[in-house]
Amino acid sequence: MSAPDSAADRDRAPSPRADVCVVGAGPAGSLVAAHLATAGYDVVVLDAGPRFGDPTDRGGRADRADRTDRMERHLRPGDDRPIWDTGGDRDAYTASGERDYPLDAARVKGVGGSTLHWQAMVMRLHEQDFELASATGMGTDWPLDYDDLRPYYARAEEELSVAGASDNPFAPPREEPHPLPAFPPSYSDSLFAEACESVGLATHSVPNARNSEPTEEAGACVGYGTCKPVCPSGAKYDATRHVAVAEANGARVLDRVPVQRLDHDDAGDRVTAAVYATPDGTEHRQEAREFVVAAGGVETPRLLLLSESETYPDGLANSSGLVGRYFMDHLFAGMGGTLDEPTRQKHVGFNTTESHQFYDRPDDSRTAIKLEFLNYAGPAPSDVALSANTFGDDLLEEIRGAYGTHVAMGALVEQLPRRENRIRLDPSRTDDHGNPVPDVVWSLDAKTRATIERANEIQREVLTEMGVDVDWTVGPDNTGPAYHHMGTTRMGTDPAESVVDPQLRTHDLANLTLAGSSVFVTGGAMNPTLTIAALSLKAADHVAERL
Repeated sequence: MSAPDSAADRDRAPSPRADVCVVGAGPAGSLVAAHLATAGYDVVVLDAGPRFGDPTDRGGRADRADRTDRMERHLRPGDDRPIWDTGGDRDAYTASGERDYPLDAARVKGVGGSTLHWQAMVMRLHEQDFELASATGMGTDWPLDYDDLRPYYARAEEELSVAGASDNPFAPPREEPHPLPAFPPSYSDSLFAEACESVGLATHSVPNARNSEPTEEAGACVGYGTCKPVCPSGAKYDATRHVAVAEANGARVLDRVPVQRLDHDDAGDRVTAAVYATPDGTEHRQEAREFVVAAGGVETPRLLLLSESETYPDGLANSSGLVGRYFMDHLFAGMGGTLDEPTRQKHVGFNTTESHQFYDRPDDSRTAIKLEFLNYAGPAPSDVALSANTFGDDLLEEIRGAYGTHVAMGALVEQLPRRENRIRLDPSRTDDHGNPVPDVVWSLDAKTRATIERANEIQREVLTEMGVDVDWTVGPDNTGPAYHHMGTTRMGTDPAESVVDPQLRTHDLANLTLAGSSVFVTGGAMNPTLTIAALSLKAADHVAERL
């Protein structure tokens, strides 16, 4: 559905002069580009995927008609095309670990990146997340603490127009209110409230990067309920907002130009160019003073590994041997069933109530748990209609009987960093440019399994108290990833034990910064995008200091 090239977008030649070259136009890269361009620097952004919508729209936002078409593709019976054009040789991968990892199930290559289809829940990591080894003996401490990132969290919430409330007794300290008021609890949240109080489970609102009221950037949420995979109204934040800011301040954003490798100088001290391919197969070299790779927890290490040279035979910036290592994700634990009363599920496409009561770890007996009260349990009316063999009034009665009586709880569970979990190259399979594809090596350890079991215990206690007829459970044996790719170019002060320093600059190359979740040292159990945004703003400040 991506529009063809227009005259405005055919110029994919390199800029003759650039202060900064950013690889990736997702949430990390767009924030870096926007802030450096606003500061007056010449910025070029290279993204592997398309600019969705009309490429002549220089405002940078995927246009509304395109988004509506993609929503209809999602809802239309029998239309199995991927919503964001994922798949094929471009997105080929392998998964050779103990557990399968369906990488293409939830990634987007394109201007805006994963924020085009995310759920937009944005929480700060807890203080304990940054000092996990010191507090519990598990994992590794970050080389910075919560207070170091605290002002950047506040800036990130402003940039993403976060709607929230200061009603979470387990959240880390903050001085500022959220930029927008929180969304009210859903109807099904109210059904959970009494049971949670009975079992001693405290609940609170969920910060969301979607407009609860209009802003200059977008209108308020109008309740399409299709937040994942697409928000037609634009009320949900996506990175094209900051792409627009970058372009308005002179940045060039090139789409469909996958970077093939990074070249460096003879000494191996500095990156000299990003070599990228255009749709016709021509390769170009974009030179710059500073380079920022913001391609996510899978493609960032892959690019570094593809950039091997005589100086870096194991991959660029990989003198530690840790590029691609310590891959982490969040695991899902869930449980749901039916109530003998209306629950009004599917009216809200995102979560409005959570509990972080079991987030901080009392010791090394378990990892972090973030409990969620789902607003999208059970089938939607269209799902019931698709599976029915009746029509007319009989179909209406069947829909009424199957829809709107479901409730469910979910949870994100922390996975500790383990060296054997990694992203590596698979030379036996290549992408559309002949490069080895990423191979996801992923397994589940005993501590994570035990934490998933604990999450299920809490969920069953609440649902039993409510009188729910439980008919499904996602536990350690059938769990899956949340598709939060973290930890493959970890941050640290020791060059032998990390890839980037606390400024997110690689230890090996003085002008190469890595922005995004790949620098996470531990993953916690919070959705990572707010931390990605905070770290990206920090990285942009440090790049500006060097320019």
